[in-house]
Amino acid sequence: MAGKGNLLLGVLAGFIVHLLLGGPLPVIGDFIAGLVAGYIAVGAGRGAIAGFLAGMLGGIILAFALSLLVALLAPYIPFLAPYISLLQASLALLVLILSAKGAVIGLIGGLIGGLLAARK
Repeated sequence: MAGKGNLLLGVLAGFIVHLLLGGPLPVIGDFIAGLVAGYIAVGAGRGAIAGFLAGMLGGIILAFALSLLVALLAPYIPFLAPYISLLQASLALLVLILSAKGAVIGLIGGLIGGLLAARK
């Protein structure tokens, strides 16, 4: 059996691949990111965790960036001022749903990638 891989490196690599491929290839990009994370983490359990965390990390950073963007643009769009909190809550819910999708697909990819790396 192969030695233990680096879980943190797997999460970071999966996150970077998720950022690069998650937009242009919505489902396949999440799967490939999980596959990369799991392959680096080595092992089914570690790969699944790495893929899941890579998908969730992308969603958390996206939620933070969108909330910051709305907060920064709010003073320049005065007619939206009463609806800013509703807009931020709606964006947060949307990002939560999308990050959960990315995390679950990343988990599946990480499981497969971890198994492939363990068989080497």
